[in-house]
Amino acid sequence: MNRKFRVMVIDDEETARKLIKALVNWDELNMEVVGEAASGIEAINIIDDLKPDIVFVDISMPFMNGIEFTKIATDRYPNLIIIIMTAIDEFEYARKCVSMPVFEYMLKPMVRAEIDNTLNRAKERLLSEKDFWEEQKNASEPEAFSETDAMDQIKKYVGENYTDSGINLTQVAAEFGFSSSYLSRKFKQDVGMNFVEYLTDLRMKKAIELAKKNVKMFKTASEVGIPDPNYFSRCFKKYTGKSYSDYTARKTD
Repeated sequence: MNRKFRVMVIDDEETARKLIKALVNWDELNMEVVGEAASGIEAINIIDDLKPDIVFVDISMPFMNGIEFTKIATDRYPNLIIIIMTAIDEFEYARKCVSMPVFEYMLKPMVRAEIDNTLNRAKERLLSEKDFWEEQKNASEPEAFSETDAMDQIKKYVGENYTDSGINLTQVAAEFGFSSSYLSRKFKQDVGMNFVEYLTDLRMKKAIELAKKNVKMFKTASEVGIPDPNYFSRCFKKYTGKSYSDYTARKTD
């Protein structure tokens, strides 16, 4: 297999994310860190675009911790290799709480030899399996939606559920019986924007409404399905070009 294995790092501490990236000679392992997230909420929103093979996830994070993320991720991406990072006083808690296929539990602070050993074992498993992201492209896909208004139904579903922080392309695809790769292509073709852009557009339009009413940012973030205020703040600034506080400070006639 010539392609590099894709790695994602999820930890609310930036120093911890930087440390993992710096400790490992990724090229030597034929791997690359394709992205990172500061919370489980952010990770769920971007994982379909990053398509990681391996995920390092901290057990202790606000808004959606490593346990909650792992439950969602292993349900939607059954071949995803999850490596949980945990402090020693949380180790037994992690082992008892996570009743899903976690590849490894690693104690913080981690050392390079242990990470290398874990990643080499992970690579062996990946090499023995098909590419589970590419498999989606080969899954049985309909030539056309069974109902002419299927996309309208999907848009309606997203419109009714965008406040769910766990919603993403893979979850919606499964809800309607399509592979995520097929829905991704069809959604962009029919709607004119990709799924994440559409979801973000719904959330930010609602957020702007609430901002104009001077609703506190943490309440707005939760109400639109992005309860991590730091991630919400970045999304809002990217969408509007203004900070949330700038928006609420605007005077309206």
